Amino acid sequence: MRNVEIDRFCLSRMALYVTIIFSVFITSCMGQEVNRSQQISPLDGISDQENQTKNKKYKDPYFYIDGQLCQHVRKINQDSRGNLWFGTNVYGLMQYNEDSLRYYHDRDSIKFGRITAIVEDKDSNVWFGSYFGLTKYDGKSFTNYNEKDGLLKDEIWSVIIAKDGIFWIGTNEGICLFDGNKFTNFPIPKAQVKDTTTIYGYDRITSLMEDRNGTIWIGTDGFGLCKYDGKSFTLLTKEDGIIGNNIGSFFEDSKGNIWMGSSFGGISRYDGTTFKNFTQEGIITGIEAGAFFEDNHGNIWFAAENHGVYRFDGTTFTNYNKSDGLNTNGVLSIFKDKEGRFWFGGWGGLFRFDGECFVSVSKEGPWN
Repeated sequence: MRNVEIDRFCLSRMALYVTIIFSVFITSCMGQEVNRSQQISPLDGISDQENQTKNKKYKDPYFYIDGQLCQHVRKINQDSRGNLWFGTNVYGLMQYNEDSLRYYHDRDSIKFGRITAIVEDKDSNVWFGSYFGLTKYDGKSFTNYNEKDGLLKDEIWSVIIAKDGIFWIGTNEGICLFDGNKFTNFPIPKAQVKDTTTIYGYDRITSLMEDRNGTIWIGTDGFGLCKYDGKSFTLLTKEDGIIGNNIGSFFEDSKGNIWMGSSFGGISRYDGTTFKNFTQEGIITGIEAGAFFEDNHGNIWFAAENHGVYRFDGTTFTNYNKSDGLNTNGVLSIFKDKEGRFWFGGWGGLFRFDGECFVSVSKEGPWN
């Protein structure tokens, strides 16, 4: 553990492009009611023993790489029942329930693929966004909603549930709203930018967040950020001081600051008046950054590709990387559960942090 050292900039994006799969259907969902949902197999799952049998049968290193659960862990969350959910980057879904670890993947009629969002509604249903649409788990079975039900695009990149219970769904073709019965298209204006470089698509919504005032923050792929206060839109681009036009993620800390991660510009913080660009100022290293999390002590954690993770205590940035046991080039999700276990997922699998160093998590754990 040590203070920040400034290294040379290095951007490695091959993993993103290898795993991206293009969807082929575009439909409109303006005012279309959900009249069909695909209810897929009950939650019988796959036990660890069954996984070993399947791997032997298929001769498939699908999950097990040395000392790890799978190759890419993209999202981590814990539901109100205490279940831990790990969404992967094309390797399906994992659930740990304090008793066993289960895998759910495409061989078992549950299509997830790349899981980009895990949220829970007020009725304790857990929802997953993936490139196969929006999937609900009610504690017993999974139900999938896709373009045939009115979803704008099956390929989902972000999902939030606003304070009023409305789902905001960011897809590869824009935003769709869902009230539990009906999907509605929600067009947003697009900023004028000098450089229209996108990573994946001109209409892709990369991230969504609702702040404490009810304003929706919308991240785009190449056109900066869009804010919607319920009445009007505000567009901000790199020329207005934001870190970059390819927004990766948003986070509001306990003090009301908005943290922003980008794909080419690193990290910035907005205090309501000005943006402070930590990467451009040379305070931190790593131009692709995100995966924000605030711990119980008010420390802000985030990841920078090829440069580990950072912890900001309000004054000092501390960097953790491979020398601390974090054997990955890119952390995609940071999460601390109700039991106080600190999880880090990304390229290279799943890791635990004990306050001093990181350890890899295999099917045997460490879990508790």
